Amino acid sequence: MSRHTTFRYRLDPTVEQAAALARHAGAARFAFNQCLGIVKTALTQHEGDPEHAVPWTRFDLINTFNRWKKTEAAGRVFAAGSNGPAEIVVTGLAWRKQVSQQVFEEAASDCGRALAAFSNSRNGKRRGPRVGFPRFKSKKGATASFRLRNKYGTGGSPSIRVGDNEIPRSVTLPIIGMLALCEDTRRLRRLLASGRAKILSVTVTEKLGRWSISVTCEAADLHSAHQHRRRDSEDREGWVGVDRGLSTFVVAATADGSETDRIDSQPRPLAVGLRQLRKLSKAVTRKEKGSRNRERAVARLARHHHRVANVRRHFLHQVTNRLVKTHDRLVIENLHVAGMLRNRRLARAISDVGWGEFARLLAYKQQWRGGEVVTPDRWYPSSKRCSACGTINTALTLSDRQFVCGCGFRADRDLNAAINLAEWAAARQDVSRSPDLPAGGRVIKARRREGAGRHSSGVGGTGPVDAGTDTHTAALPV
Repeated sequence: MSRHTTFRYRLDPTVEQAAALARHAGAARFAFNQCLGIVKTALTQHEGDPEHAVPWTRFDLINTFNRWKKTEAAGRVFAAGSNGPAEIVVTGLAWRKQVSQQVFEEAASDCGRALAAFSNSRNGKRRGPRVGFPRFKSKKGATASFRLRNKYGTGGSPSIRVGDNEIPRSVTLPIIGMLALCEDTRRLRRLLASGRAKILSVTVTEKLGRWSISVTCEAADLHSAHQHRRRDSEDREGWVGVDRGLSTFVVAATADGSETDRIDSQPRPLAVGLRQLRKLSKAVTRKEKGSRNRERAVARLARHHHRVANVRRHFLHQVTNRLVKTHDRLVIENLHVAGMLRNRRLARAISDVGWGEFARLLAYKQQWRGGEVVTPDRWYPSSKRCSACGTINTALTLSDRQFVCGCGFRADRDLNAAINLAEWAAARQDVSRSPDLPAGGRVIKARRREGAGRHSSGVGGTGPVDAGTDTHTAALPV
């Protein structure tokens, strides 16, 4: 078995390398827009001629763009002869060899995925809100990003290498060359050297003037020493309910009423920096649109939002790591976070704690360790149910921090809810195990599959020194 994981590092490019990265990102944006333009043109022609084919899939778009970039429509020059009239020379896309060809292919694949998401959303095959038709990417509004696949040459040498030429803080990319990194890559290099991981692709992104690289790998499962003990399917013990709240972030308890964990303090970065946020927002509105001063003010506001997101993400990683390392069976509420955000009085506080992201992180990390995460029905009254007698207290309000029942039972509100969740899991035989129901989307980083294809035979068990090879954020903002 193997898993997909991502290591993210901060890049430290030279001026020339930064220009090359920007050139690749621009090429990716150009290819995406060109593919989308081809699709729109084909749709218009399809209305008049139903027999006219419309490129829609990833492979169709890749082949269509590869043909287009060599045609006269992509580029031409007029060559004037010494004794004759000027001739048209078809050059195609003249600058296409200045960037890696994989940039064009991956951008065409992104366009195909966007079209597939649009189709599946209209046909009811995709969950969540309706997805609109893809839009063109603007140079200023879109995030500068491009993706490269790791290819192997005839001698077996990969095109993407980490720590090449005994320079540990470096990554080598095709066409661009060796780039310096700000963080150490020892954990990734150790996995690659032992054959327990292989690089699949890299994504280079620029945000707020800083370049970062995400290295996606197929790695072996965590070592058995860092995985939970496998339980029998009939075993109903060991369930721990996890209740999320605003005043107390997390309370974990077992079905017998024992509190196993409680996290009261939380950073609340949005609330802490709200005064600064208002100040920066007002500064943007006071600047003239299109001016240099407004551009600087927008950048300052973006940096503030970026820091808020970093603080929140770091805290969520700490909490989820703590829970999955100490509990093998977890039960969390199936909260409709998007619906709760419609409450204008609680929307800011709920957004600040990141309940949805917490559930997503908890799900894939627990799956990596061989544990279980289950969710009850969305309408299960974990907060209003008495864990002692089972009576539903319909009069309970959000301001009631103590749960008091007529049977004499009295407990902390969050603790009572956590106990109810654990009791629900222990009593159910047909528990619906879904790793990402609370997060409301598919878990990309938790994908596990049997090793297949080239260069996968060397993937073995991960050693104890490689514990925690989940998403590496280091000092780079996520």
